[in-house]
Amino acid sequence: MPISDCEVRDPRIRRTRQLLQGALRDLMQTKNIDEISVQDITDAATVNRATFYDHYTDKFALLDAMVASGFHMLLHERNVSFDGTCPSAASAIILATCDYLTQTHAGGDCTRHNAFEPLIEAAIVTAIRYVLMKGMPIDGAPAKLSPEIVATTASWAIYGAVKQWFYTPDHLPAAEIVPPILQLVVPILMAAGSPSTPELTSHA
Repeated sequence: MPISDCEVRDPRIRRTRQLLQGALRDLMQTKNIDEISVQDITDAATVNRATFYDHYTDKFALLDAMVASGFHMLLHERNVSFDGTCPSAASAIILATCDYLTQTHAGGDCTRHNAFEPLIEAAIVTAIRYVLMKGMPIDGAPAKLSPEIVATTASWAIYGAVKQWFYTPDHLPAAEIVPPILQLVVPILMAAGSPSTPELTSHA
């Protein structure tokens, strides 16, 4: 199953996954995830259990997909991709992370359930890593630094910095925090062996 459901071409599959993700999102407005069963989800989505397991191994896989889909949708709407050389794309990914965290909290989404926030964090980091990995060079990195290591390190750095920004009282607007976070992240991305070292620029 692809991390981003945006990659699914079959409209029937896309619709089913959207129904399941929407059902979980709605249920988590009133329940913690440990209180929600697969049967609850399938009843709310009006699909059967067999269909659920055709798409997801369990409710936690569905949660991962739900978070990833929301994050990738932000990137898709902004036409953002990362090719390993463009700092403006990295800036856009950072800004999207700021916006996604803000939206999910402001909307009373599943991240309000603090006991399960680590699951949400891991899903967001996985989504960021996925985007970064698509732009990593195949070779050129030091032997001990695989693209996977670089992308994972950069993903956690982006999310960690954005999370700290978000929980800081009276924090700066998102557009203003992006450049300093970019200053931290670009050197990590350059460790993947990009062909050129870009200037640090922001993309608000």
